[in-house]
Amino acid sequence: MRWTQSIRVAALVAVAALGLTACGGGGSDQPAAPSKGGAPIVVASFNFTDSQILAEVYAGALEAKGYPITRKLNLGSRELIYPSLKSGELQFVPEYQGAAITTGFGKDTVKDAKGEHDQLAKLFEPDGIGLLNYAPAENKNTYLVKADLAKEKGLSSISDLKKLDKVVLAGPPECEKRLPCFQGFKDVYQLANATFQTVQEAGPRVQQLDSGAVTVIPVDSVSPLVGDPKYVALKDDLAIVPTENVVPAVNKKVLDERGPDFANAVNAVSAKLTTDGMRELNARVDSDGEPAADVAKDWLSQQGLG
Repeated sequence: MRWTQSIRVAALVAVAALGLTACGGGGSDQPAAPSKGGAPIVVASFNFTDSQILAEVYAGALEAKGYPITRKLNLGSRELIYPSLKSGELQFVPEYQGAAITTGFGKDTVKDAKGEHDQLAKLFEPDGIGLLNYAPAENKNTYLVKADLAKEKGLSSISDLKKLDKVVLAGPPECEKRLPCFQGFKDVYQLANATFQTVQEAGPRVQQLDSGAVTVIPVDSVSPLVGDPKYVALKDDLAIVPTENVVPAVNKKVLDERGPDFANAVNAVSAKLTTDGMRELNARVDSDGEPAADVAKDWLSQQGLG
């Protein structure tokens, strides 16, 4: 989703060399309603669970309305996807507003959902990409500490980390220089007691937190770890992390050709997406091993959209 999900340039080159058409998709491409005709709409996702589920959800909802869909999922980071989105090779990507602005365009965000929507729409406009409604659901950096430490030291916000003699934040290497991560801990929260430790993968970061080797780690807000009684999610009381509402970024040619019925079908999905709901869907895929396509299909059925 966000900068925490970035992959190395060499990997990007390797993926690009394979060609976008070689990337995997999920679910059936057979429409569930009489086809509305026209060329298939190419729906893409980034290379992490939440993005793949969202792409399957939107794709399935559109298929249920008769729109032909081609899936190109698990493609990689924005460095790979954005050029193909701007060229029209990819036509529909579920985005995350704050990360799209900061990572996709290198701009500072206004840090409220509506303002970010307006800001991102203007950034995308010259490339022929439009935004539909943003969802209540967010997937943003959330900072976890162990529940027993939080209880012992009275930790409920990032600012409360000043109460500790020593704070070790473990994250991916890019976290050290990013304002929504360790740089924000230093510059905004003024945590003079904080040091950074590079731990690339999420699993080992959790292990380090559990062992007490580190104090705090960033996780996605849709991670099953958020809400786990073993941990406490610290409030970002000085707002170093922008809002990250899910928003469909769609080729304007598709929007013009498909018209208001298409937009309404997509907006109906966005209106029902919540952070807690996405956390449950992510857990079904990451913890229970269910295919993203099946999880998305179940959700659409439950919401009356499939």
